[in-house]
Amino acid sequence: MYNSTKPGMRESATFDRNVIHEIQRAAETGIYDIRGWGAKRSLPSFDDLVFLGASMSRYPLEGYREKCATDVVLGDRFASEPLHLKIPITIAGMSFGALSAQAKEALGRGATLMGTSTTTGDGGMTSEERMHSQMLVYQVLPSRYGFNPDDLRRADAIEVVLGQGAKPGGGGMLLGRKISDRVAEMRTLPKGIDQRSACRHPDWTGPDDLAIKIRELREVTDWKKPIYVKVGASRTYYDTALAVKSGADVIVVDGMQGGTGATQEVFIEHVGIPTLPALRQAVEALEELGMHRKVQLIISGGIRSGADVAKALAMGADAVSIGTAALIALGCNHPKWQADYAKLGTAAGFFDDYQDGTDPAGISTQDEALASRLDPVEGGRLLANYLRVLTLETQTLARACGKSHVHHLEPEDLVALTIEAAAMAKVPLAGTNWIPGSNASM
Repeated sequence: MYNSTKPGMRESATFDRNVIHEIQRAAETGIYDIRGWGAKRSLPSFDDLVFLGASMSRYPLEGYREKCATDVVLGDRFASEPLHLKIPITIAGMSFGALSAQAKEALGRGATLMGTSTTTGDGGMTSEERMHSQMLVYQVLPSRYGFNPDDLRRADAIEVVLGQGAKPGGGGMLLGRKISDRVAEMRTLPKGIDQRSACRHPDWTGPDDLAIKIRELREVTDWKKPIYVKVGASRTYYDTALAVKSGADVIVVDGMQGGTGATQEVFIEHVGIPTLPALRQAVEALEELGMHRKVQLIISGGIRSGADVAKALAMGADAVSIGTAALIALGCNHPKWQADYAKLGTAAGFFDDYQDGTDPAGISTQDEALASRLDPVEGGRLLANYLRVLTLETQTLARACGKSHVHHLEPEDLVALTIEAAAMAKVPLAGTNWIPGSNASM
């Protein structure tokens, strides 16, 4: 073992221990690395923005006496039955297969307790998920695994998935060890065989075809259910504009901090753009088309706190969606499983092998013994508590800026702490009126 205090010893910034380990792993195995989670590199994020709280020139609201509303309506552009959420925080699509049935049920329970929606995922809808989700969004993915028109009609909204933040342009993976009898039956797949989802829909290739598909989905649901279109953040301005043209009620943009159950690490770390600039580009597209707030925008990818939620809303999002954070709330990477993590060669806070099906917390597994560790009722309570804290934090920040509704937050309430964040978010650098790359000033 090396002595880090030895004079002259210095780790290479280019070939650090992680890089050396990956080169040696690739040389020994001859295959690329697959893992779960999302990008782990340091990226510009909402942490690089701060709020300008009220004092003299702005008047704050008193937290105990003056209300700050949090409700949001999603999908009222064309749908006759839009979703009415009590909070602007939704649960992102995560499949049964990637997650256990207990985890899917817990997500539905937690969302319902807080008056918000949850989402299915690749592989279809489970009965537990539908039963315990007051508002359930049904995903239509390129694979069509588990696609069921009857389940689609039973959903409260439909999300056409074109991409995911962790892997825009790439398909999903589900290793054979997680394809149990039930997963195999739902997906019409052989048990125990690795499954790879397609990276694009088989029955259309562009926005004109997407418009036809959206009309088909509206006819199937009698024009009642909102239609979402989800894109992985890359060419976000154009993707948002084309989604509007195709007739979407709601657009979901997932930044590269978004998580995944399993994909190539090279994809997770090197494809897509961060959530911060993706949100700004999506809002710009909606504003140019005169559709901002008419077509609702949900942003996802690395949302962790009420501060993230409030900043996303201030930049122009109507709601946010959480995935990885929701799993952590259920107990993923909890220290109580430290002994089990150690047996897997990892530790609480570092576990990202969602693809292996060995999750000690019983969340990203199909192993019945492990899955039974997660109590869906208790998991739902934990998730609801977390969502409640996110909402209270968002309200606290909105009140500090003098807002009686969280959607009254605006870019004028924000400044950036770094030049990069100022340029990406198009808000001034703190203490200046300078927005890098723009003629705008304050």
